[in-house]
Amino acid sequence: MDRHPPFNEAERDAVYRVIVERRDVRRGFVDKPLPDELMRRLLGAAHSAPSVGLMQPSRFIVVRDREIRKAVHEIFCAANRQAADCYEGEQAERYSSLKLEGILEAPQNLCVLCDQGSGRGHGLGRQTMPETAIYSTVCAIQNLWLAARSEGVGVGWVSILDPAKLRDLLGIPVRLALVAYLCLGYVEGFAAEPDLERFGWERRVDLDTVVSYDRYSERCAR
Repeated sequence: MDRHPPFNEAERDAVYRVIVERRDVRRGFVDKPLPDELMRRLLGAAHSAPSVGLMQPSRFIVVRDREIRKAVHEIFCAANRQAADCYEGEQAERYSSLKLEGILEAPQNLCVLCDQGSGRGHGLGRQTMPETAIYSTVCAIQNLWLAARSEGVGVGWVSILDPAKLRDLLGIPVRLALVAYLCLGYVEGFAAEPDLERFGWERRVDLDTVVSYDRYSERCAR
């Protein structure tokens, strides 16, 4: 039996609004650390995410030390130079113009890990699809992201990093999978559309091009 009252229209609208208005934020961070209480709420939202077998595999490292963030930024810069070499001509110019991180601008970063081998959950749901442990951590990240948006907090996912160097810097044990490195902080505002669309890198496809019924149909724009 559902012990909770149903959501009213305003509450439902708020959920859909925060989903639509979520942004990957790389610029406009305010130099003001998030209060501990707020940070705990965001981490609590992540910790409440669904997880396979109720294993709750996600682990979090809150990075506030500026010297550590400087070292992470150096790892990004090296990886970004390598990534830039993958593009040519106009696309290379467009890539070099993109703002792809806010490691130093954001007052706190968050490294998100996954303990894929945890005994919690007793392996339920992982025998045939062990990758669901990672999927569970991705759900935790999305929970945090949406909660952050509702709090006026920007989140940016930095994936242009050398995992081995980041592991060494943060002392991450081998048994833990590195899933995400996030930048978090109050921001001056949220863009009306994703940066990569706004600056001409890629466009979003329509929902109808990615939905099939009963059997898979290849209709998505490539």
